[in-house]
Parts: sequence; structure tokens; C-alpha cells
Amino acid sequence: MAKRDYYDILGVNKSASKEEIKKAYRSTAFKHHPDKNPGNKAAEDKFKEASEAYSILSDDSKKTNYDQFGHAAFEGGGGGGQGFSGFDTSSFSDIFEDFFGDFSDGSSGSGRRSSGSRGNDLRYDLSINLEDAYKGLERKIDYTTYKKCNGCNGNGAEPGSKPIKCDYCKGSGKIRSSQGFFTVQQTCPKCHGNGETIGKACKKCSGGGKVQSDESVSVKIPKGVDDGTRIRLSGKGETGIKGGATGDLYLFISVQNHSLFKRSEENLFFELPITYADAALGATIEVPCINGSKVNVKIPAGTQYGKQLRLKDKGMPILKRNSYGDLYIRIIPEVPVSLSKRQKELLEEFKELEKIKLSPTIKSFFEKAKRFWGTK
Repeated sequence: MAKRDYYDILGVNKSASKEEIKKAYRSTAFKHHPDKNPGNKAAEDKFKEASEAYSILSDDSKKTNYDQFGHAAFEGGGGGGQGFSGFDTSSFSDIFEDFFGDFSDGSSGSGRRSSGSRGNDLRYDLSINLEDAYKGLERKIDYTTYKKCNGCNGNGAEPGSKPIKCDYCKGSGKIRSSQGFFTVQQTCPKCHGNGETIGKACKKCSGGGKVQSDESVSVKIPKGVDDGTRIRLSGKGETGIKGGATGDLYLFISVQNHSLFKRSEENLFFELPITYADAALGATIEVPCINGSKVNVKIPAGTQYGKQLRLKDKGMPILKRNSYGDLYIRIIPEVPVSLSKRQKELLEEFKELEKIKLSPTIKSFFEKAKRFWGTK
């Protein structure tokens, strides 16, 4: 079977940079790595194929020869260590270490032990009202986490007890297993890469190295936060294992619904009910703002249902910026329902006056209706 073009294997063109070739190889190799596809011969072959392509295209000299002569440039070499269509497998270990530290916790030597495990991140849900979101606030929160055990200083062993060399990995912290063509190195599942196990477990933490602890922290909530905003408090999560880094605490902010204002990002909205007379004659009405102030809004004469007025910079603060959104007021004229005798008399009089001079909209509608009925 004819060999595939190396550039096609990695999905790059001949003008691709070294970094682009490296990125393409990493993506392809991870996808077909034997450790991710145990027992899959087709994936293993694609992995070998990608590794062969990268070994050629990542070397300037070999790449130049390949670009000029194709696969013929490497046929008949016969050097020791060539085991897959001319691919020098002796160089594969370097490629493996460069790209697949992830499969062995970033360590390469058989005697190197992995560092401790990072502590878990924690989540805290904090509910605030819209006014707090507008002004910002500082809040003390209490939560439960796991801190380093002071009885064993976090190593899990009873004071005076000596650690025992792991009998599963012989103290290396790593185990090696064959995956078809390759030998894969992985973290020892028994000692978790530490190379040794606890001799006698600490009584205080039962060998876990950490104990439950109630903590509190003061948090500054910036003005302008929205529902779903996430705040990260570095190093406030659970302590790590065997000297691993401490996790983080994440605050998830939820902003409560407001009785008056509705929010959409940095803008605020509310509906302003007004009387029929104010809509017809116009008026100046005092309305509230989210900062607690009041502002006079002029309602133009003849304002129709649903008309929207905009008050610039009267909305929410924009997070991390010294600017504000707007406040939008939707006008809702209300038709009176419970009329006094005098109100009815006045409206009847007004109705008669309306017949003399109908509004253009009403007049146009009934003219269209008459024409429609005339076609029947």
C-alpha cells in the first residue's frame, strides 16, 4: 500500500510553520494515542503514522529532503532502530516525552516521583439584591473546607511512623505497561506517584492528611455584578495532598428579582402607569431610580400606549468600567373604569366633540372599513 503524504496525515500544508506542525501532531496523536484507545489497532496505526510524519517534518534537514524527493528520500536506509516504514523508533522516546507528559503526570524518569495532588475547588452561592449589585458591597461568608492536618503536618502518617516503600511500583511512583508497539508509563495507582505508602495512619485525620474546618472570608462584590457572575478567591479551597497546591473558592452570584425594575445587562426597565388625562394633556411625573434618587420625567401631550422614554446613565454600573447603562420607562396609559357622574358627563361631552374632528388614525381606519363593506 502506498504511503500517505506526511502533510496530509497531520492536516497541514507545506508552508506550515514548525509550531503549526507541532500543534497538528499533538492534536492527532492525542486523538489516536493507545492509552486513549486500548485494543484499537486502527487507532494505534494512525498514532504511529502521525509520529512518523512528525519525526520527519519537525527536522529541518529531513523535511527539506522529503519536500524534494518524497518518501523515496528515506527508503533503503537500513539503520539500526528503524522498525516502521523507515521511521527511526529510537527517537520516539523524545517525541513521547515532549508531548505526552499528560499521560504520566509530567514526569519522565523512572525514579522521579510526582508532586502532591492539588486540593479541590469549592463553590459558594451568594444571593444579593439589585440595590447591592448597583452599589457593590463587602460580605463575610462562612463555609466548610478541608485544611492540612496539624497532627501529621499533612503527610497522613502518625508522628514517629516511617513511610514504607511502595511494593507495587518499587518506590518509583510509576508503572510501565505495554500498549502494542509502545510502552506507556503511568502513575502508580497504589501510592499515587509518591513512591511510598504510610506506615501507620495519623489518628487525627485517619491518614488523609487533612481535616474538616470551618472558615470565613470577607469578600468584596464589585458594583455592576450580574446574575451568574463568578468570583474566584485563589487559595481559599481545600488544601492539597502531599504538599499539593490549595484549591480555589468560587463565588457564584445570583441577583434577586426586583419589585419595580427589570434588568437586561447594564440597562433597567420599568412600566409607568399614567392617567388617561395625563397621556392626552401631557404631564411631569416624579419617578424612582435604582440609586434611590427621584427624577422628573416629562410626558408629552398625546403620549400613546407603550411609548418608551430613555433616561441616560440611570441604569446599572458597567462592570470594571466607569460608566452606566440607561433606564427605559414604558408608558402605560390607564383607561378609567369607575367613573363618577360628573366624569361621565364630561366624557360624553368630550365624545361629542371628538365626532367633529376625528383623529387621522381613526378616520383612516373607518374609511378603509367602509370601502371593504362596499365590496360585499
